[in-house]
Amino acid sequence: MIRVHGARVNNLRDVSVELPKRRLTVFTGVSGSGKSSLAFGTVAAESQRLINETYSAFVQGFMPTPARPEVDVL
Repeated sequence: MIRVHGARVNNLRDVSVELPKRRLTVFTGVSGSGKSSLAFGTVAAESQRLINETYSAFVQGFMPTPARPEVDVL
């Protein structure tokens, strides 16, 4: 499971959700409800940050350093 607790990215206010790994997950809702903020601003941003940490320090020096998403637990 991917657990997101207390997400505060863009228009999200203390959103908590558990997403299953290795399963298709669909986010639905009205326009402006925070679907993209949850998918791209939190989960994808943290995943990219963790992947970048696996590279050597030399390679990391050439890559941008993304900020950690505003969440309590991820």
